[in-house]
Amino acid sequence: MGYREDLLQEVPFPLETHDLAIDAHELAVQRTGGEIQGVSVVEERKEVAKITRIHVMNEHGAQAIGKPIGKYTTIESEGLKGQNRLVHDQLSEIFSEELAMMIDFDQIRPHPNMEPTIFVVGLGNWNATPDALGPQVLNHLMVTRHLYMEAPPELRKGLRPVCALAPGVLGLTGVQTAEIIKGVVEMVKPNLIIAIDSLAAHHTSRLANTIQISNTGIAPGSGIGKVRPAINQETMNIPVIAVGVPTVVHAITIVNDAMEEMLRGEIFSKVERERFRHVEESEKKRMMVNILGPFMGGLVVSPKGVDELIQDVSRIIAGGINIALHPDITPENISLYL
Repeated sequence: MGYREDLLQEVPFPLETHDLAIDAHELAVQRTGGEIQGVSVVEERKEVAKITRIHVMNEHGAQAIGKPIGKYTTIESEGLKGQNRLVHDQLSEIFSEELAMMIDFDQIRPHPNMEPTIFVVGLGNWNATPDALGPQVLNHLMVTRHLYMEAPPELRKGLRPVCALAPGVLGLTGVQTAEIIKGVVEMVKPNLIIAIDSLAAHHTSRLANTIQISNTGIAPGSGIGKVRPAINQETMNIPVIAVGVPTVVHAITIVNDAMEEMLRGEIFSKVERERFRHVEESEKKRMMVNILGPFMGGLVVSPKGVDELIQDVSRIIAGGINIALHPDITPENISLYL
């Protein structure tokens, strides 16, 4: 017996929303069978990582992949899940370079001789380890605004004023995250927001091995089907850069990936594989809900060892932010500030 239509609407489906622009682009390419007009993609391979830079240039491209106009950089590396500190340091340097490319410090300076104030926001629930990436990053961040404002000019050289906040989540505070951030922005008047959050992976292959940077802001909770006010330039009136790492995956995504892997094997004939690939997405969703049932369909899981993963990735991201924001901090001396 099939499940109710309202149950089908409640269960998140990996083909509907995409935290990662690279996932959205790949799906659009599969759907259209070719390049997407209005979207440019540049790939670069380094020793420890693959970098993909996606630029959504116009409304046509935005509608095609379901992401706002802007720039999206994805850093993929299995080194994120390893315990090699040398690789982690290399990833911090790569991340800092990509983050710096997203920031135009000259444009956001309030005055030619004044450094911009950067507001770093660690989104997520510090009581739930897979969702604690944002707050954990702040533990390693070099916060300087309170010292910068009181230090003599000769001591400010090489640093920028940075402040930080972990606003929690709606279930802990009873206040929308965007409302808390907006209130701080109005009082502190920063020139840029960097928001860090855990994401939901829509392919198991990208779970816990991907960092995304974008200049389009973020909608907290969107990856698990929550509708929350966005944190972007339109709502905050200042530029917002979002940093995210997929730390959880939907059970229905695992089933979807398993089915796709079976189709790539020799179990089915070529005709059967082609027939399934043309099945409507709504019908695929119905099949997966029937497999998982009403309770498992909404299950969200995290990888084994997520505690160590969050600790390591938070240090990588914090180190990269420190290097990108403070000119005197370099990859060679970053360990002194973590």
